Amino acid sequence: MRHPASYPHQVTREDVRIPLPDGVELAARLWRPTTAHPVPALLEYRADRLGDASAERDAERHPWYAGHGYAALRVDARGWGDSGGLDQPAGSLAAGPPAEALLADGAAVLDWLAAQSWCTGRIGLLGLGPAADAALRLAAHRPAPVRAVVAVHPEGDRFTAHYPGGALLAATVPARATDRLAEAALPPDPVHAGDDWRRQWLDRLAELQPPLHGVLSHQTRDGHWAEPGLDGLTAPVLAVGGWQRPSADAVLRLAERLATPVRAVLGPWGDGYPDQAGGERAIGFLQETLRWWDQWLREADTGALAEPVLRSWQSEGGEPGRGRWIGEDQWPSDDVREIHYDLTEALRTAGTPAGERFVPVRSPQQTGADAPGPAPADPAGEQRAEDGRSVCFDSSPLTERLELLGRPALRLRLRLPAGTARGQVTARLCDVAPDGASRLVSHGVLNLAARRGTDLALDWEPGAVEEVEFELGAAGHAVPTGHRIRLALSSAYWPQSWPQPSGEGFLVDPGHSVLTLPVRHLAADAGRAPVRFAEPEQAAPPVVRRTTPTAPGPRRVLRRLDPGGQWRLELAPEQGASVTLPDGLVRSVEATEEYTVRRGDPLSAAVRCDRSIRLERPELGWDVTVRVGTRLDCDAAAFTARSRLTAWEGGAVLFERDWERRVPRTAA
Repeated sequence: MRHPASYPHQVTREDVRIPLPDGVELAARLWRPTTAHPVPALLEYRADRLGDASAERDAERHPWYAGHGYAALRVDARGWGDSGGLDQPAGSLAAGPPAEALLADGAAVLDWLAAQSWCTGRIGLLGLGPAADAALRLAAHRPAPVRAVVAVHPEGDRFTAHYPGGALLAATVPARATDRLAEAALPPDPVHAGDDWRRQWLDRLAELQPPLHGVLSHQTRDGHWAEPGLDGLTAPVLAVGGWQRPSADAVLRLAERLATPVRAVLGPWGDGYPDQAGGERAIGFLQETLRWWDQWLREADTGALAEPVLRSWQSEGGEPGRGRWIGEDQWPSDDVREIHYDLTEALRTAGTPAGERFVPVRSPQQTGADAPGPAPADPAGEQRAEDGRSVCFDSSPLTERLELLGRPALRLRLRLPAGTARGQVTARLCDVAPDGASRLVSHGVLNLAARRGTDLALDWEPGAVEEVEFELGAAGHAVPTGHRIRLALSSAYWPQSWPQPSGEGFLVDPGHSVLTLPVRHLAADAGRAPVRFAEPEQAAPPVVRRTTPTAPGPRRVLRRLDPGGQWRLELAPEQGASVTLPDGLVRSVEATEEYTVRRGDPLSAAVRCDRSIRLERPELGWDVTVRVGTRLDCDAAAFTARSRLTAWEGGAVLFERDWERRVPRTAA
């Protein structure tokens, strides 16, 4: 990572307040080049805390943009950090795209920014994760001053982010809801809010509701998930995602569907910015975005439009980190075609008797233990144990290299066991090496109640045989010669997907089932220039002091606990580390997650998430802590969600509240 010693412009930083039409003021931090001429502006607008939670990340990139001639404005949404007002209604904390009120506030921020004497009126929007979706929708809602967008790890469809294939995403939803509730419950900083900080804090605490309740109460795609569309989006979009996360699907869909100019980059990354990835996987992301800003906000020909529409990392074989960058001049690409694989021959290869028309799939409930972890940095482990808990269909060893680029799809002919009305299917696509090592390439899930659309919840008719279709997650992977392609089917995938009440599984007819793979032509790179990126570069990081636990434990522990065949996955994404920021504010975070299930009992599934955040200003004697605990379990009829929020000022409890809600299992 390079940190330039100097920039074309000197940079100033100031904290500002942005007035909204209803009198509420939003907290913002502004970096500007010291120039007498107006400059274009970049806006990052998100529900976060710029004073502590995002302070280090903001300091790595916004001063860099200012040093290159842009005013960079980072704004906290209403009710977050030092911003006034109260956050949006219950359910919005689950980091989904913005509600109409949030868009209205964002439009007011754009108007304020465009009216400043130091701004040319040309504005770019950028965002990471949910803030990327907010940036896209804000650009569509108020297109006039917005000239370009950079969206990093967009989530796209909000329902699918919580219920992929109609199945509750157990590995993410409770943990994210716990995290967002804890962050939203923190007070403004008295250094910025003054003596009124405690009243504002109590007002926030009194209005909070667990976002998990809103998610569980809408298990099908109903009006709760409606969101402003992107039809009004005219600004060009640079969309960036990682193959290790669901953002890959969202990035490809943006490249497919937007009418405005789009360039897409998909790399070997998890969450976070591409310049923060480890080792050789990191790219010069800031330089890449600067080309985009200069192209559209300064009308300079930077060559950004000469780049391929899609630049993608193509992983290869079973060795982590092995692969290469490829480019596609359009997406969908003429060099990618759909190849259909009948499962019958593959089934014979797998050793199942060919005379059996329907093959039973009944997986133990701990299937999924080696899935990509709930923690964003957790890649999938070796898949041989998972394959042993699944029904597998193998190809013969490949006689030539096979490149996959896009979304695999599956059509299955199914029947459910007698007396079973609900179920789910998980499909994994794996690359199997000659020594038997199995690497996950892509996976997908279908809640069978959503087989005719995620807006429906339909029981399976007794004895019925139906064909179902669903897509797996997008993949960019090359299977080498001599390797095999494996399709693994399972009826459970914990903790990725919350199990259906019945553990009886399903029966599949391989002779009428088809796997469709997006296969890239082997000569697609002929005559194309290689895809290259600059070395990562950032502004010099702020001087902070870190304190780490004296004996940090492992981040991920999988245990089998007898008797009863109980399996427990323990995660510690935050282990009590603290950071002292340059202005003296100390932030400490501790978080744990636990996912349990018994081998043969889908109703034993349970999640526990705990998060504690402490803020201190030793020079003021200011010391506050927020702790949130979430428990989610179920029976055949309903989910039971329990949440507890406790807030301390000093050593005394200032606020405490418990919630418990029983939500019928209408679909999940």
